[in-house]
Amino acid sequence: MAEGETRTGGERRGPAVPLPASEAPFDAIGLARHLLRSIRSGALATLDPEDGTPFASLVTIATDVDGTPLMLLSRLSAHTRNLLKDPRASLLFSAGGKGDPLAHPRLTVTGRVTQTLEPRARARFVARHPKSKLYADFPDFGFFALAPTAGHLNGGFAKAAVLTADELRLDLTGAEGLVAGEEGAVAHMNADHADALALYAQAAGAEPGPWRLTGLDPEGMDLLTGDRTARVLYPEPVREMGALRKALVAMAAQVRAGDGAPAD
Repeated sequence: MAEGETRTGGERRGPAVPLPASEAPFDAIGLARHLLRSIRSGALATLDPEDGTPFASLVTIATDVDGTPLMLLSRLSAHTRNLLKDPRASLLFSAGGKGDPLAHPRLTVTGRVTQTLEPRARARFVARHPKSKLYADFPDFGFFALAPTAGHLNGGFAKAAVLTADELRLDLTGAEGLVAGEEGAVAHMNADHADALALYAQAAGAEPGPWRLTGLDPEGMDLLTGDRTARVLYPEPVREMGALRKALVAMAAQVRAGDGAPAD
């Protein structure tokens, strides 16, 4: 059966036509952003500058505060050499799981890749991939960001949507204080509130583990233990540190009270 097709009572239905995310009969934007934030590796497709042949490779991925995909690439790699000649690329984020691979959500993000010297990109990537600290500062490595132009989401059979760049990434207008204070807040939570982080992961349906915080943004937080991730949303978006503190306290209290907390 082809991707996106369904079969009922022996009849074959055609492939699902991707709808604009705002018109999809499911939370396409929420699912796409969840995949962006929770998947740590994916397929990077670049173009060979000699003849335009597509070249796919496996890369590790983190995200900036607004959801922009970040990569740590070696200039010795074929995909990096391709990008330096032609920045057009796409990234495939696939949730994976048991059974039919096509039954699980996946997201393709297209855009242009450029190198970034923003210190926050390094901090967020290394937090998401701790072992990368061993080679992140090698002279042939650099951090690269894919500025999205569009997204194509397949939420499983017969669930498809297309997304704009603005639907993939968060608008950080008014959240400058939150962005500036993120590094300190992450360090504080990891040092002093590991118990609360475990509660947030529990509320998101994650298995127990020594969870640590790798990043904060206006919609939620990213947690990591080993190679497992958890994405936890706040009850409502926050734009400044005071609102963030109140949300985190309320969420922890809610879980302790046995009522659960908002999850992805």
